[in-house]
Amino acid sequence: MTAYDITRRSRPADPDVVVVGAGLAGLAAARALIAAGLDVQVVEATERIGGRMADHQLDGYRLDHGGQLLNTDFPELIRRLDLDSLELRALAPGVQVHSAGRRYRTVGPQPPAIRQATARAPLGGSLDKARLGSALSRLAATPVPRLLARPETTTARALSERGLSPRMVDGFLRPLLTALLSDPALGTSSRVADLVLRGYARGRLCLPAAGTAAVPGRLADALPPGTVRLGVRVTSIGAGGVLTEEHGRIGARAVLLATDARSAAELLPGLRLPDFHPVTTYYHSTAGSPLAEAVLLLDAERPSGAAPVSHSLVLSEVHPSYAPAGRSLVATTVLGRRSFDAGGPAGLEPAVRARLTELYGVSAREWEFLSVRHLPDAVPAMPPPHNFRRPVRVLAGLYVCGDHRDTSSAQGALLSGRRAAQAVLRDLGMAGDAGSREAREAA
Repeated sequence: MTAYDITRRSRPADPDVVVVGAGLAGLAAARALIAAGLDVQVVEATERIGGRMADHQLDGYRLDHGGQLLNTDFPELIRRLDLDSLELRALAPGVQVHSAGRRYRTVGPQPPAIRQATARAPLGGSLDKARLGSALSRLAATPVPRLLARPETTTARALSERGLSPRMVDGFLRPLLTALLSDPALGTSSRVADLVLRGYARGRLCLPAAGTAAVPGRLADALPPGTVRLGVRVTSIGAGGVLTEEHGRIGARAVLLATDARSAAELLPGLRLPDFHPVTTYYHSTAGSPLAEAVLLLDAERPSGAAPVSHSLVLSEVHPSYAPAGRSLVATTVLGRRSFDAGGPAGLEPAVRARLTELYGVSAREWEFLSVRHLPDAVPAMPPPHNFRRPVRVLAGLYVCGDHRDTSSAQGALLSGRRAAQAVLRDLGMAGDAGSREAREAA
């Protein structure tokens, strides 16, 4: 029996806290609250946990929703989860970039790799390479508070003002940040971009061997059985409880809203609704791997008439369990808002396939198109000025958390859940509970 088993014929007694939403933020908050001694119910409208960090199986292939990458430098990932149990699989150091009709490897994350890769990168003169390596090394060593104190502008403007050549920016930094921020216009706050590059320079991009759904799965598994109730749709909320569509009212001393930003704004009118960056991921299967390593392939070009591919990754090179034996799974991400024709996102697949032939340098004509996943609200936008710590306390007894309250990442979701748990414990007079390690950490 797991934490997210559900008994539909009877409803448990009213808890101390109701958490609405079983994504990363809600599960992280529930874990901290339960560790502090509170009775918690997590109610989830869908039939699965994880929110945007979910996946589904298709004929032996594991298809991660949204194509999210983790970073071994995420502090909350380290704090909240046993990384050994997640079996994180790091991508190969650096990235491959397709530019000017050819593919090249550049800039690994650790400082020694930075020096080695920048010496090889055919992106410009030696001065450019030295500047790039130096900039990444400085970011890796800079404390976060100092980065957050920098003047704030858009990422695009910051890249143009920091002394790097256009060739270096367009051939590496722009496509890398486009992929990591899911923002092709790079209108994201430059402070967010600095944090992302700092994490890239200090850690490794990675995925769990069992897919991204393993992250919320590990959080849920640590909760008491029956904590998470699936298929419970909340229609209204207040400081004293929630009203559900089919299960009546659930009373509580506190309610924590942990849904996505759009759903949160519908339940709490007046709550800020951000813009979003859509993410569309295409999944293809092939008999042989088009790239014999798990390395992020970035498209630095935007050729006229071609599909606007951001990046691609052979997921079965991350771990063989992503695909059946003898097959490879390729995930390709297209970013930005676009008007799909009558065929919807799937109608763009032939153009994506044609672009993949150019990116990988092998024919994709015989690749099998498995599926496409389009998330119009995948990533909350973070334009300047960006508030890294939006309030999680609406009023005593009512709280909100999610990546839209911090940064649009797994790190931001986990951190906002911890901050919301802290606010609940403080209002209930339990933040100083010395008997709970989680309560002390949350405070």
